[in-house]
Amino acid sequence: MPGLWSSPVCLTVVWFLSWSLHSGCAQIWTDEVSGVQYGRLGSNVTLTCGKSQFRIPVVWHLNHSSVLPWHQVMPDGRLVLLHADLLAQGDYSCSDNRGLLLHSVRLRLGHPPGKLTISCLVPNHTYVRCSWVDSVKTFLPASYNATIMSGRDWAPCIVDVARRCCDVDHPSFWVPVHVIGITETNGLGSETTFTNVRLHHLLKPDPPELVFVKELEGNPQKLQVSWNIPSSWPLDGPYPLLFNIRYRPQGSKFWSEVYTENNKVVIADALAGHMHQVQVRARDEVNSESQWSEWTPQFLAKPWEAYTTPESTDWPDDTFPDYGLPDYTQPETSTAESHKSLCEDEGSLGLVILLVLFSVVIVTTILSVVFVVWMRQRRRDNASKQELASMVKMKSVPI
Repeated sequence: MPGLWSSPVCLTVVWFLSWSLHSGCAQIWTDEVSGVQYGRLGSNVTLTCGKSQFRIPVVWHLNHSSVLPWHQVMPDGRLVLLHADLLAQGDYSCSDNRGLLLHSVRLRLGHPPGKLTISCLVPNHTYVRCSWVDSVKTFLPASYNATIMSGRDWAPCIVDVARRCCDVDHPSFWVPVHVIGITETNGLGSETTFTNVRLHHLLKPDPPELVFVKELEGNPQKLQVSWNIPSSWPLDGPYPLLFNIRYRPQGSKFWSEVYTENNKVVIADALAGHMHQVQVRARDEVNSESQWSEWTPQFLAKPWEAYTTPESTDWPDDTFPDYGLPDYTQPETSTAESHKSLCEDEGSLGLVILLVLFSVVIVTTILSVVFVVWMRQRRRDNASKQELASMVKMKSVPI
């Protein structure tokens, strides 16, 4: 037997069998990963156990766990997930009954793209930004491609996926209608949405900046308002801005308005002595079909007021001798004396009030006693008269 195993024929057979088994195992191992598979939420999703054509029993795992969502394993090793929901997502793997990994795949579930809601902002004549909102929550990563058509020419709209918007520089502004096309693509399909935009109607500058409101000295009914044009508007461009300033006394419901092409204006009819609210907005002066910007925040200011100080009293020099103290010691002394005299006056007034009240009480008591004595005396007199009348009647009766 040892000679048989060492013969060249046996060695050749053993080498061939080992090479065949190694090649078979290597083929099964290289077929184990197929990437990411996408499926629709709520539908039946089928996962295959690789590309191997061997009909062998397999065992499926989800995230290295044998606990699977509602499913069915087919005779050929396929796994069917029934009415798959988001909990069915994860990494699936299948292995033979010996535990040898045959295949693994990552499952992502969601919906195909739907129509987009597109809106565009036009802060000046050279720039357009369009953004969009999904009408369908897909739960899947997506890519976007955007273009703009001016007349018959298509131009790219540079996409920012994180912000879900795209930018167009130097569009053909005075073309009546532009067409924006945005295509959303995910693992389950793609959808393109088109919308028509009129850039000259959508033109809406940003609000003016660095608004400053101040009083004008010597003018109790005037306020000066100044501002800078929006930083997004070309400073030296051919399109000037028209500014609208509104103002009102604080607490009033009614606004007054002023229009100007400059970046400064003087309000000449402010209400003297009252705080005012001021706001500014802007619009393209050339294009009357454009939109006004948003109002700036409210700024508060009050017109100039004349502040009068009380006239000073010239005291004789010998009234307050100079002891080398600062000037402010004399007002403090006079203030203390005035407080003292005020307290004395208040004490005298209180004493007088007490004496008056005491006198009123005494007089009231005396009058009450006199009234009571008078009433008693009157009753006695009435009783005496009645007795005399009785006696007179008795004497007049005959015996």
